[in-house]
Amino acid sequence: MAGQIAVDADVSTSSVSSTSTLNVNLDAPRWDQSTFSGRAKHFFTITDPRNLLATSSQLEEAKSLVFQYRQGKLASSVTEDQLWQAKNLYDSAFHPDTGEKMFLIGRMSAQVPMNMTITGFMMTFYKTTPAVVFWQWINQSFNAIVNYTNRSGDSPIPLRTLGISYVLATTAATGTALGLNTIVKKAASPLIGRYVPFAAVAAANCINIPCMRSRELMSGIPVLDENGNRVGESRRAATLAIAQVVVSRVVMAMPGMATPPIIMNYMEKKGIILKRFPWMAAPLQIGMIGICLVFATPLCCAIFPQKSSMSATLLEADIRDKLPPSTSRVYFNKGL
Repeated sequence: MAGQIAVDADVSTSSVSSTSTLNVNLDAPRWDQSTFSGRAKHFFTITDPRNLLATSSQLEEAKSLVFQYRQGKLASSVTEDQLWQAKNLYDSAFHPDTGEKMFLIGRMSAQVPMNMTITGFMMTFYKTTPAVVFWQWINQSFNAIVNYTNRSGDSPIPLRTLGISYVLATTAATGTALGLNTIVKKAASPLIGRYVPFAAVAAANCINIPCMRSRELMSGIPVLDENGNRVGESRRAATLAIAQVVVSRVVMAMPGMATPPIIMNYMEKKGIILKRFPWMAAPLQIGMIGICLVFATPLCCAIFPQKSSMSATLLEADIRDKLPPSTSRVYFNKGL
């Protein structure tokens, strides 16, 4: 992906003798976001790990092309495909509300390589208390970075909120994992124990995301009318946005944390590879989880539209009363 964006420097930086006549709506993704398939295609481009290989100069060049087009100054030599490639790279690295460059491992394009590594080790070393504590801590540290990086709106998250949500989520994940480990030791099937990390991740997501975005729950997130005009900040929209993100994150973890345990348990029983090469457990799980996440990450991000909406009648009265009668729905960025 990053290599495809390499538009010649003279195209984007030279003085433009003739401007582009392209008619492209860059305020919306390339594909129809009212359909699941359109959203999936969009997120396959945003979560593509190859986006991480883009250099700072390539990211700035992509940003420059996008801004030049919006200002009507884009060179006529830039094709529509080049413009969309630049927009996709821009979207993968810059926050949609604040416009700031996102922290590298917090970007959605880092989800697959980071999650496959962390989850692989978390599901390999799940039996001892020190291992559970360490990998749950690593996982929640990564989740905190992702949640902060992909927050909705343009309000900064206070350090106190960051700290509280981080501690609560880590405690919940670790407590769930240790508690369930104690219970499943009495279970007849060792397969059950392999699902403890998933239960811990699900519990942590239900705490971490709302805590990390608690400022939005208290102050609201920006809501827009159908013409893109900001009409206020809604706490009810924030509640809906956060609920959608929690569901997406939990479902996203399912394929990678539900399928490998069955395969690994079978391989252990039959003595396939692992009996002779026990060190292969972690690489095998990381590989299987990676394959699952390549598809699960964009498909689960696509469950709900990025630009989500709600009925205007569900808004707080002070916002609803300011809207014209013709406004039936309002829109907001749900975050990721």
